[in-house]
Order: sequence, then structure tokens, then C-alpha cells
Amino acid sequence: MLEIVSGRNNPSIDPHLEIWGWPVAAYLFLGGLTAGLMILQGIFRLRNEEAKASFKMGSLLAPLLLSLGMFFLWLDLSYKAHVFRFYMTFQILSPMSWGAWILILVYPAAILGMALPGGWESWGKPISFVNPIWEWVKRLAGKHARAVAIANIIMGLLLGIYTGVLLSAFAARPLWNSALLPILFVVSGLSTAAALNMSMKPAEIEFNRLLKWDIALITAELSVLLLIIISFLTGGEAQQEAVKLLLGGAYTPSFWIFVVILGLSMPFWLEVRESRHLPVPGWAAPVLILVGGLALRLVLVYAGQASYIPDTEMLSGFSGH
Repeated sequence: MLEIVSGRNNPSIDPHLEIWGWPVAAYLFLGGLTAGLMILQGIFRLRNEEAKASFKMGSLLAPLLLSLGMFFLWLDLSYKAHVFRFYMTFQILSPMSWGAWILILVYPAAILGMALPGGWESWGKPISFVNPIWEWVKRLAGKHARAVAIANIIMGLLLGIYTGVLLSAFAARPLWNSALLPILFVVSGLSTAAALNMSMKPAEIEFNRLLKWDIALITAELSVLLLIIISFLTGGEAQQEAVKLLLGGAYTPSFWIFVVILGLSMPFWLEVRESRHLPVPGWAAPVLILVGGLALRLVLVYAGQASYIPDTEMLSGFSGH
């Protein structure tokens, strides 16, 4: 995104920027959570572990959470009645155009995932008038179970990556402009998905597998966060000024308390203890991870909009130096 900076302030003739608020952060969180659920479900299916563990939460909640996230995204639109225009064209160079179509394509994969054994049928039969259609969907999913699992992994990855690309594509916001941001959002989405499933009292084999994976995912998330901070500290003036928002600036308490300490470090410690069969409150780690995942998006959305390219860099860019 290219911003025009001017000393004037005349809304009638000057361009202006809309502020992204909590609905966008909530969408990014729910989109990442949905992506994580789809990926984990696909992995479990390919490992053929559904015979030992139901893993039904991932298949059932993915399309519901995505729908809620899209509702929050719709709330943020200035002209809500024009939402259909996203699907009247496809702009190959527009991250938002890619995202709009990815969101639609995610639904068939997620619904077919619900139709596999251990999915919707574990929660009761659908209402009678959709039963014939649902039976056909179940037969289709069962016949191509491996393809459905792979489709869930692929679409989950695309959705998770897109939630990061949506921010990182804005060059005018240096705190967002990092190639590592999509990776961070994918890893965070997988961790929150593992946490959500662990909170639903799954079968023992599923819980142990998710616990082991989540410890690795939290380690990876902390590592990616550290790499992002280091890359900004060693980057240009804009990146150095941007990261100061998290290292002594206005968003430092929120970032370190709710994301790093409560959202990552504390759950990591609790899960390591639990993996060693030491007493811990079973609800604590999953709840903290989910709160931390939402806090990460909130901090990045608001802090990112507070970051900007300093005048010296803009002037040097215009002068060609």
C-alpha cells in the first residue's frame, strides 16, 4: 500500500485511510484457528488415527468458526451491501481478491471433512429434509477420504498463509511488512487449533499427540517471533522504529504480558509439566493459548497501523537515493 503524506487535511479532496479495528483482528484469529483445525484434521486422517480417536471437533467447528470470522470481516466493510463485488472479478495481484476466493473454496473441503467418519454423525443426524443430500455427501467423502484429508491440509495452509499475507502486503506499514508474518500466523493457528481440541476432552491418544505437537508449535512460534524482532532491529530505519512499538513503546505491555508471557511462555511451561504427568489445571494451557492467539492479532493489527515510514526514508525514496 502506498500512502500519500500531506500537511493538508481536507477530506473532500485528500485520500484518507480507514482504521482496522477489533473485527479484523477477530477475523484473523478465527481464520487462523479454522486453518489449524483443517490441517490437523487432515493430518490425523492421513495417519489413520480416526479409528482410535474421534477428532470430531476439528471437522465440525471449522466451517462454523470461518463463518463467524467472515461475519466479523463483513462488519468492517464500509459498504456492506457491496460485498458481492469481491466475487465479480479476480485480481491476480490483489491479496484481498485471492483471500475472498480462498474463503469460498475452503467451505467444500471443510464440509466434506465433516462428512467423514467421526465428524457430524458423532453429534447426531441432520434434520430430515437435508438427509438425502447429506447421505450423498457422506458417500462422496467416504469414497475419496484420502483426497478429502489432503484437500483440508492444502486449503487450511492457503487460508492460514492468507491471514498473514493480508497484513504483510501493506508496505506502508513496516510492522506488517515481513515475509515471516504468514509463517507466524500459520504456526499460531495450528497451536490454537491444538489447544481448542485438547480443551474438548478428546481420546487419550489424540490428547497426547496434540500435547506433543503443541509444545513444538509454541517453541516454533516463539522462535518466529524472535526472528521477526531481530530482522526489524537489524533492518532499515522504518523497521527499527516500528519494532520499538513492541520494545518500549505503547504496545509493549500488551505484547509481552498477553502474547509472550500468558499466551506462549506460561502454556509452554504448563504443557511440559503435563507431558511429564505433573499436576496442572487441565483448562489453563488451552485457554491461555486461545487468549494469546487473539491477543497476538489484536496487538499486530493496532500496532501495525501505528507504524509508519519516516519522512527521511520517503524523501530518499522520491529522490532516488
